[in-house]
Amino acid sequence: MRVQAIFNKDGGTFRTTDMDAFVRHAEKVFADAGHHLDCDVVEGADIEMALKRCAGRDDLDVMLAGGGDGTISAAAGFAWKSGIPLGVVPAGTMNLFARSLKIPLDVWQSLAALANGQVVEADIGSADGRAFVHQFAAGLHARMVRLRNAMTYRSRLGKIAANVRAATGVVFDPPEFEVEFEVDGVREHRKVSAINVSNNRFGNVSLLYADDVTGGHLGFYTTQPLKPGGVAKLAVDILRGRLRDNPDVTEMTGAAVDLHFPKVDRAINCVIDGELLPMNRDVSLRLHSGELKVIAPKAEASAVARSSAAA
Repeated sequence: MRVQAIFNKDGGTFRTTDMDAFVRHAEKVFADAGHHLDCDVVEGADIEMALKRCAGRDDLDVMLAGGGDGTISAAAGFAWKSGIPLGVVPAGTMNLFARSLKIPLDVWQSLAALANGQVVEADIGSADGRAFVHQFAAGLHARMVRLRNAMTYRSRLGKIAANVRAATGVVFDPPEFEVEFEVDGVREHRKVSAINVSNNRFGNVSLLYADDVTGGHLGFYTTQPLKPGGVAKLAVDILRGRLRDNPDVTEMTGAAVDLHFPKVDRAINCVIDGELLPMNRDVSLRLHSGELKVIAPKAEASAVARSSAAA
């Protein structure tokens, strides 16, 4: 296979990685597996343009993207629209999609798993046409990211510390807002503190990512309006991997979720795969089952194939 790699050198892990040595190692690992690999190492400001150019080529078999969740989300969007298979090198802070795909989280070890992996058909979500591989969120999560982005940090550990400080700020000032929603024809109107829509339902894990991204559904989560104590309890339950045990959380699943925010009198934000973005009063979320081709480790690819055959 002919493979093109785009590595974001400003991604969390890559900031402290000898990128020349990493590229040499990547080329050798893929050559040993019988592939031809070319690598481009780019700055974060140039990553989307590099990914777009790569996805638009017609002489490639695979696009390999290395960086944080934002880089991987952008790469998945381009790969989805062009139909090129995507390989994920987890070089960020959380690496949530890589976790879902069971890719080794060490960037050096991930290369062998990808070079010897197989193409599988994964699900991908969209919010008003913008792709997401992990989740769309409004309320608590968006406020936390907004607070974090106002802080200064220069490393992966610094970003984690900023997340903790931002989460503490949200505990003492949780949002509350109204939303009208429709999930596969079921309509409701609620007051909430948080909305999360995930690419397949969350697993019972503390980082809230899907165990399986081939299930063909969106996970839809809302919380009742929360006081500081309720936010703190929710955080503890998430850290314990027991989100579903929290009495303030409601979970639904479906292929289509439509949101309407009836009482908006100012600019509002959402988070899509970790990126803080402006949000409209109406948001259309869809699940595109099996439309994203990804490289998964062989054991994981075989498990997906068996699951598909059984279905």
